[in-house]
Amino acid sequence: MPRPESVIVGALLTGLVALGPLSTDLYLPSLPKLTESLGSDAPTVQLTLSVFLAGFAVSQLIYGPLSDRFGRRPVLIGGVALYLAASIACAMATNIEMLIAFRFIQAVGACAGPVIGRAIVRDVYGRERAAKVLAYMAMAMALAPAIGPILGGYLTVWSGWRANFWALTVVAFVLLAGLVTLLAETNRHRDPTATQAARLAVNYAILLSDRRYIGYALLVASTYSGIFAFISGSSFVFIDGMGLTPDAYGLCFAAIVCGYMVGTFASGRLTLKLGIDRMIFAGVATSAGGGMVMLACAAAGWLTVPAVVGPFFVFMVGAGLTLPNAMAGAIGPYPTMAGLASSLLGFAQMSLAAGVGIVVGHLTDGTAVPMAAAVLAVSLAAVLARWQLIGRGVR
Repeated sequence: MPRPESVIVGALLTGLVALGPLSTDLYLPSLPKLTESLGSDAPTVQLTLSVFLAGFAVSQLIYGPLSDRFGRRPVLIGGVALYLAASIACAMATNIEMLIAFRFIQAVGACAGPVIGRAIVRDVYGRERAAKVLAYMAMAMALAPAIGPILGGYLTVWSGWRANFWALTVVAFVLLAGLVTLLAETNRHRDPTATQAARLAVNYAILLSDRRYIGYALLVASTYSGIFAFISGSSFVFIDGMGLTPDAYGLCFAAIVCGYMVGTFASGRLTLKLGIDRMIFAGVATSAGGGMVMLACAAAGWLTVPAVVGPFFVFMVGAGLTLPNAMAGAIGPYPTMAGLASSLLGFAQMSLAAGVGIVVGHLTDGTAVPMAAAVLAVSLAAVLARWQLIGRGVR
């Protein structure tokens, strides 16, 4: 097998970490069509997004301890195999209730990729180098949500909403084959007590008593929730509110993902020079600025593509600066329980994002105001987390 730090393994890990975003972004252009096909309504169909995040959040608490005890490789293989089976079931769902249930199971399998993928990066590279590697992985990973809505839009136009889930099935099969043939075990600190209740309680207490860990976790959760607010509301804003076609919406989504790629590229180049906390400071300030402009445009009634895409592009630049550095900052100090630290981080990230997605879904009114207000709110929460919990002295 190739070495864990090889380019081919890095590409495999990038694909695994991208599994969650791809599972939401690919079928976004099909949501209005899916609503019509299954005889449902917008809030109920948006539950296929929020329930996915809920399943993603809860199961993260399982995968981390399992990988700390049994190793990264076998747990990853099991998770991706479950995702493969659930993707097939989603493609064959005959009503919205079935689709929601299978999306939950799909999420349980999908979350193995990000949780254990981040832990593998920590196993191989350590804290500061992990931030750089995660930044470059995030830049490459952004290709998935950039291409996903475009591909999903065309698949929806050509073959209907089910084609998106068949595409995810193919992706899962390729990743599973790569795991079996390419990935060696990287956990050199396997802990046979990692899944015992008493040990879990002690480890969780250690993490939750660490003010900086909590700060980094809140930064990740708040910033990702801004992205998910856009994911939850944007297809209805662009397609229903502006009258764009699904494939045109995919192009708009790809444009804002380019902002994330700009931020992660800058993060990869500058983190070792400037440090994790200074990069985060720049990131949250940039995202908050984008959120303010976005809400101002929405409140003024400017329901146009530039008025939505432009400010959110700026938000995504900030997210690209913040997320890889905050993730590395949270996991870096805990080499012996990197899986658990990654799990708790992901749980916070997905739980808050699921809640924000549900709120945006219920407030959807054909304008960009609910989505923009949610983006600004979580941006300001990230600023507060950076200032209050990580420390006010670092600039």
